[in-house]
Amino acid sequence: MRVLLLGADGFIGRRVAERLLAEPDLQVTALGRRDSADIRFDLTAGSPGALARFLDAVAPQVVVNCAGATYGSSRTLIRSNTLAVATVCEAIRRSREPARLVHVGSAAEYGPMQPGAPIAETTEPRPVGPYGVSKLAGTELVLASGLDAAVLRVFDVVGPGAPSASLFGRLADGLRRALEQGELQVRMPDLSGYRDFVDVRDVARAVQAAAVSAATGVINIGSGHAVRARDAAHLLVRASGFEGGVAEDGRPAPVPAQGGEHMRPTEPRLLPPDPAPWRQADVRTARDRLGWRTQVPLEESLGDVWLETACRV
Repeated sequence: MRVLLLGADGFIGRRVAERLLAEPDLQVTALGRRDSADIRFDLTAGSPGALARFLDAVAPQVVVNCAGATYGSSRTLIRSNTLAVATVCEAIRRSREPARLVHVGSAAEYGPMQPGAPIAETTEPRPVGPYGVSKLAGTELVLASGLDAAVLRVFDVVGPGAPSASLFGRLADGLRRALEQGELQVRMPDLSGYRDFVDVRDVARAVQAAAVSAATGVINIGSGHAVRARDAAHLLVRASGFEGGVAEDGRPAPVPAQGGEHMRPTEPRLLPPDPAPWRQADVRTARDRLGWRTQVPLEESLGDVWLETACRV
């Protein structure tokens, strides 16, 4: 099966590329902006007609779209998560043999939800902020395209390769710096929210399963369990061996058992309240239609985040 992979250089895309390339029955071509791509193309600037010509040349049976932006200005997010998706959908429609589309969405599309209940795919999305809005717009374009398409609405992705701007990428970098410089405190934003953490390698397995399936529509990809971010952070702290405290914005750090009097004072920096304090996926659709379940425990995933950070040159 011929697969065209978009966004192979991103956090999720790199793992998807590894997973797909390991399958002897799949012929993978990567399209993106960087020199490492097999085909150089900017989805935010290129036309659907130009992309359709590349599709005709490669003739993929499946297009996997892992491209997009998580951070940046509203303009950047709209161009990367909405305009680029419109280009992909239109290009597939124009191609001689329209391919199946597997698009990676985000749980941020749901917005704030009632605590304590899993979120099903039938839940009405009410995103807040430009990222969630731009991702939902991309999903709606896919669903309205008339293509053979599945949208994997991925929850909170963790694991090796996590961006430094992400929650655990930031914490791992802070822990390494604290250990190297002998500091006894790491500052983090509020960690009181509950999240459904899923390892990036499990996400890659879900993408592969969707690529070879006939499933269509929105499919949640998560662990099916809500974990307080603070408890998950403690798993990463324990993996690092750091014995100091983690100070959250608006919440004092716990005092270490020894040496607390030498902790550097810091002024709390308050952030706006978390707009979505609860996320837990209902994953029955992924189980029933893709035959997919998570395999990597959260403790292992965060341990691998630390191992990668500690070994970074």
